[in-house]
Amino acid sequence: MGVFIQDAAKAVQVLTDLRGLGVHLALDDFGTGYSSLSYLQQFRLNKIKVDQSFVRRLGQNVDTLAIVRAIVNLGHNLDLQVTVEGVETIEQLAILRELRCEQMQGYLFARPTPVLATTELDRARLRALFAAPSIKAHA
Repeated sequence: MGVFIQDAAKAVQVLTDLRGLGVHLALDDFGTGYSSLSYLQQFRLNKIKVDQSFVRRLGQNVDTLAIVRAIVNLGHNLDLQVTVEGVETIEQLAILRELRCEQMQGYLFARPTPVLATTELDRARLRALFAAPSIKAHA
């Protein structure tokens, strides 16, 4: 995004042209570095990706939860998809599911690999992570 800062008008035109070709645009590492709230107004994005540095501290820091909740709500209010990066624990997954995050990435799910290299066992494990918790009745 550093290039965009130098010539925002040119960047808007290039991104508009790309969207016209059907390219979907995401703002990576949202909340850090060059990702700025002003980009959400200037550029017609499809998705924001919450930086993994926030996810690492979920469950350890109340402020972090407030920041992630705000980013997710902001994205949803702007009709953007929200992807959360760096999910590594079941606790993080539970918090993010409660926040209604629709996309997550991280080692909890799988190491980065080409889609064609995934096995049916990998896909079954992922489905199990997102299955509704079963309720067991006790007699």
